[in-house]
Formats: sequence, C-alpha cells, structure tokens
Amino acid sequence: MNLSHAELHALVTPVLDRYGLRATEISVLAGGLINFSLRVVTSAQELLVLQRLHPVFEAAVNDNLDLVTQALRSRGAIAPTLIRTLEGNSAVTLDTAVWRLQTFMPGHSVQQLSAASQAQAAGDLLGRFHATLADWTVPLPHVRPPVHEPARHLAGLSTALAAHAGHPLAVEVRAIADQIQSRLAQLPAWPAQPLRLLHGDPKISNLLFDAEGRGLCLVDLDTLALGPLVPELGDAFRSWCNPGPEDAPQADFSLDLFAAAIEGYAASTRGFITSAEWQGIVTGTETIYLELAARFAADALNEAYFGWSPDRFATRGAHNLARARNQLAAGQALARQASAANALVAAQFC
Repeated sequence: MNLSHAELHALVTPVLDRYGLRATEISVLAGGLINFSLRVVTSAQELLVLQRLHPVFEAAVNDNLDLVTQALRSRGAIAPTLIRTLEGNSAVTLDTAVWRLQTFMPGHSVQQLSAASQAQAAGDLLGRFHATLADWTVPLPHVRPPVHEPARHLAGLSTALAAHAGHPLAVEVRAIADQIQSRLAQLPAWPAQPLRLLHGDPKISNLLFDAEGRGLCLVDLDTLALGPLVPELGDAFRSWCNPGPEDAPQADFSLDLFAAAIEGYAASTRGFITSAEWQGIVTGTETIYLELAARFAADALNEAYFGWSPDRFATRGAHNLARARNQLAAGQALARQASAANALVAAQFC
C-alpha cells in the first residue's frame, strides 16, 4: 500500500483518537505479508507500532496477546506491551478494520537466515519463548482453530482441483498435488500431546534480533494457541533452513543452518521437551513443507488469500504456484538428508 504522508495521517488519526494520542511522525514498516504495520511517534515522543490486522484475525486475538505478553514480561522475557484504548479495549474497530497499538521493539528482523550464528540465535530465542511458558495452564481468551492439519489442507487442494479443472494452471497443480499426497502418506503423524503454548507462526521475519545478533523477542502474536510442539518447530525450521525466499525458482534445506538452529533451541529446552517431540522434528518439518505446498497450490487455483508481486508474476496464481514448487522442493531436499538431520537432533537431545 503506497500512501502519502497526508493519507497516512488521515488513515490513522481516527484510530489514535481512541487512545487519546496524536502522531507527529508515521512511516510504514516493511516486510510483513499479513498485517499492515506503521511506526508511529506521538506528540509525547512515544515510539509505538500501530497495526491494521488482516481480516482473517478477529479483535479477540489481542486479548491473547495481552495476557501472554504480560506473562512473558513478568518472567523476565522481553515482549511488546499492548496499549489499551481510553475505554479499556484491546483493539479499535473502524469500518470493519481491526487496529491494535503496541510499544515499539527496538530490534531488527530478517527475511531469511544467511549465517549459522543467526540460526543459533533464532533457535535460542524460540526455545526461550517455549521454555518461559512451559508451565502455562491458563485457558486463552480466544481459542484459535488448529492451523497445521495436513489432511485438511490436502483435502482443500483436492477441492480446488475439482472446482477449477479448467484453470490454466490446473495441470501443473495436479502434478504437484500427486507428489504431495504420495509423500504425506509415507510420513508419521506428529505427537499430539502434550499441548504447549505456541507462537503459531515462527517464520524468521517474526523474530527480532538486537544489534549484536542475539534474539530479542517474537512479534506478530496474533497466532498464539495451545497445541502440539512439533508442527511449531517444523514451521520454524522450514522457514529458517531454506536459504532463499519461499517463491524462488530454486530451493534447498541447509543442514548447516539446521544444525545451528537445533543447537540453539536445545540449549533452552532440554529440561522440558519430550523424546517423542524431538524425535518428530525432522519428519514434522517435512510435513509442514508439504502442507504449505498444498496450501499454496490450492491458492494458485483459488486465486485467493496469499498476496502476489505483479512486478514479478503475471497473476496471483502464478506466484502461488512458484511458492508451492519451492516448498515442495525444500521438503524433498530435507527428505534426502533426513538421516543426517535426525543425527543432528539426537546429538543435541540424547
């Protein structure tokens, strides 16, 4: 979204009015694929982040965010603080759009890892997040439906193929679907218990690092949920260990990045992660690659949800087909190295 300075002020002023605040500086924070995020400096020189949430998120997700970030800070972890409106609400809804305001976190994010030291810091940060909340027993105010359900996403791909048999990309998508279905049938289910308090979307751009490269905190906490640990780790490692963008023509799985990430994660979590959980990491990561490939392949036909870059791809479908191919290829690269990857995990947790 390209808005002028005046347009940005006109957009956010009615929102900030609900907080009794006035902005003196506003700038767009780049890098997010889902929410629209703005850096705001107030007249009192407070540095804040204002976000307009994607329509897939209800205002109630902010109640989860507030509860969990309070717990993180009370236990010595760094986390953003949710700012409530003058009426005490956790979000503002204007013209069906949901906005939230938080304190600005000073770290920086990256779009992909380029060094083992970064991977180790990422693993350590996610491990600290999980370990800090390991004894969580409080029900979350907002219950989020499970996101990682490979069978459901595979069924969604089948539905898309049936509904869009005449789509220009249908033949290519069907070839991908056959490979996904065949491989998923060979992989074991991940352990369903115990339930952990999870971030829900630990892709690398949702981790912040300090100036020295150490993990600072996790952001974009719309996806907090109680669930099994393996798909959370699979989602992390599939994001962190594919050296290039998820829509690049070539994909790989870096064992060097994986080794460093596992080392960092294990350093923080050996006290609570179960043997069934760590033994499921490698197959769980491949499963998430396949699940995401199925989601992207379905979106290539449905022409919905995931954004696209018109300067690089002719259609939304073409962009999502590239994403599907990339995730499938990265999963295949991991499968070829599964024995070595499992040995790296066992070396840390045995």
